[in-house]
Amino acid sequence: MTGSACEQLAAACDRLAARTPPLSPGRFLRDLGHEVAGVRRGPFWFLDAGRGGSNRIRGRGFRRHVDDGTEGQARHFAGIVSVAARVGPRLARWLSIHVGRDAPDTADGRLTDLALDFVRSVRSGELPLSDTGGWVRARLCAGAASFQRS
Repeated sequence: MTGSACEQLAAACDRLAARTPPLSPGRFLRDLGHEVAGVRRGPFWFLDAGRGGSNRIRGRGFRRHVDDGTEGQARHFAGIVSVAARVGPRLARWLSIHVGRDAPDTADGRLTDLALDFVRSVRSGELPLSDTGGWVRARLCAGAASFQRS
């Protein structure tokens, strides 16, 4: 796959959103965590999440405010999404801060908060699955134009 890691994350959203039959919001979020962060779909998901997942997409391309200088930001975003889909955004944020040690005022903390906003918006239906790739491009990817829903 070509493009920055951020673009690959957005493309993963596009692929999952285009599946037939359509995925439920919860399944979409869990599958994104599996495809991008290596978090299993089944009952042992917490083992993968607890060890930080795996970098199935390595690289850069994230906006400066969410770029921690590593090649694992796609994994971080999708891993947080996967955990929040299972335990809820509030507990996922607490775990990120107190277990993952991602302070809110750091790039990882800001990326966590955006991942949680993503989960809330997808779950509520405010962000249609078909727009999730555009949301990622507009909010996370360096050099992206502003996001507008169609």
